[in-house]
Amino acid sequence: MFIYLTSGTPEFMLSLQKKYSKEKMIVLYGQSSAVLLHESAKKSVFSTPRSFEIIREINELDKHGFFVLNHIPVKSESRKLFEDRFYDQIHTIEDEPGFIAFRLLRPLHDETYISLTEWSGPHSYEAWKASSTYKEIYGNNNTTNGVDQSNIFTSAPYVKTFITSRPEEEEL
Repeated sequence: MFIYLTSGTPEFMLSLQKKYSKEKMIVLYGQSSAVLLHESAKKSVFSTPRSFEIIREINELDKHGFFVLNHIPVKSESRKLFEDRFYDQIHTIEDEPGFIAFRLLRPLHDETYISLTEWSGPHSYEAWKASSTYKEIYGNNNTTNGVDQSNIFTSAPYVKTFITSRPEEEEL
């Protein structure tokens, strides 16, 4: 399975979703743009997507959630180590309140992995970040479970969050 991402105006993302209504697509609304997520076993319908192979998944993605995309630039020689670390620890997230789904996405054309989690809302995600499980896994130092993180990443990871309804719809 694969996930393909493309971005643009909310209107254009909605038009693509309608045009390909038989495909599994979710429009994600961020602070400055919209992203269309396409999950498929086939080639993408997008002309120039960011393409990822799903290498680990938990549950089905829901079309009504709070999505967190953690972008993680990984050195090519460290990919196996990085993936193994995720395999060993991701199961701990399954029992967190508000957790819906997870995807670990291996990039097909660059170095940045995405750890995608879906939550029932931002409060569930923030509660998980404040949990002892999160602190145990992601600690505040450069070593996690004996792995020197400075030898894995090419630059600092960054997070983008999205909702699945247009912000102005929530205010009504």
